[in-house]
Amino acid sequence: MTPDPGLASWLQLSLTPGLGAATIRSLLKQFGLPQAMLARRDAELAPLVGHPGLQALRSPRVADAVERALQWAGGDDHHVITLADETYPRGLLEISDPPPVLYAHGRLDLLAQPALAIVGSRNASAQGARNAEQFARSLGDAGLTIVSGLALGIDAAAHRGGLASRGATIAVLGTGIDVVYPARNAELAAEIARRGLLLSEFPLGTAAIAHNFPRRNRLISGLARGCLVVEAAVESGSLITARCAADQGREVFAIPGSIHSPLSKGCHALIKTGAKLVESAEDVLAELAGFRASGFANTVVAAPSSEPDTGVLALMGHDPVDVDSLCARAGMSAEQVASELLRLELDGRVTALPGGLYQRLEKAHRG
Repeated sequence: MTPDPGLASWLQLSLTPGLGAATIRSLLKQFGLPQAMLARRDAELAPLVGHPGLQALRSPRVADAVERALQWAGGDDHHVITLADETYPRGLLEISDPPPVLYAHGRLDLLAQPALAIVGSRNASAQGARNAEQFARSLGDAGLTIVSGLALGIDAAAHRGGLASRGATIAVLGTGIDVVYPARNAELAAEIARRGLLLSEFPLGTAAIAHNFPRRNRLISGLARGCLVVEAAVESGSLITARCAADQGREVFAIPGSIHSPLSKGCHALIKTGAKLVESAEDVLAELAGFRASGFANTVVAAPSSEPDTGVLALMGHDPVDVDSLCARAGMSAEQVASELLRLELDGRVTALPGGLYQRLEKAHRG
């Protein structure tokens, strides 16, 4: 493959240590495209990048990194997208800090499709994961691409729902495009690369570094028309994504939950400060004009099961509850309640929570 000198110049800028996106945009504004800028004399560039920056810019280390990136870009469905490319996502051009270069693996056409971000807790409850997957599937069926961050819990469930829909999904990574984190999502990442899109602003080989994940959240929200938070604790990184979405002028949605669940606190805080409370995918579509597709399958949270709620299940209510409380409500022994809870858990109608608590699982329906 003959190297593209224009792309090589973009990579040289973006891979130079110490040259942040803001500095690169200043250089582009003053000197034009990177190829023309790099042809300038060092004396002209020094006031903006400094002498250490100039040394790094011309260094063999950066030249090697550029070569590796160009080789990677020659792989099947591998792409390096720059601010000058027509395929650069329009939504990111609207945010305050668009990355000069994006690495993508998979379907570039998804960057031009309307999208919704779905995010939430890594330590999701079984009900939260189920809600995320079902919302994503229904919203994907309605024509939205589902965007999330490939984390465990809600993110992974949202990606699975997007892949199961008539739409697709985009995973925005907090690592290099060639690094899968967490490793438990390797199979999911491979499936997204085949049928959806993996996207990263970080250079190849970038490992999982804590501060990179909050930074990438602005891209998750920037790619989408809105952001749905399914479950989140008060200090959750998902709330960073929601704040980014609000700052970027996107719609913010949140699913309410039990007042006793720590994973509902973040969603409730968002609702108190203006996020739209949603109970169904239709609630989301009502706020996003143009997505009432014919044949839309609506997902409803907390829909009644086809089986009647009787016995212990009926007495559980919808909040987490301990065995002693159930014994008091049902007038049964601890052994009897534990046996009934085990049966319900095996039937997929109850889940065990930390601290000896149990909670009923609602069977969402479509209609």
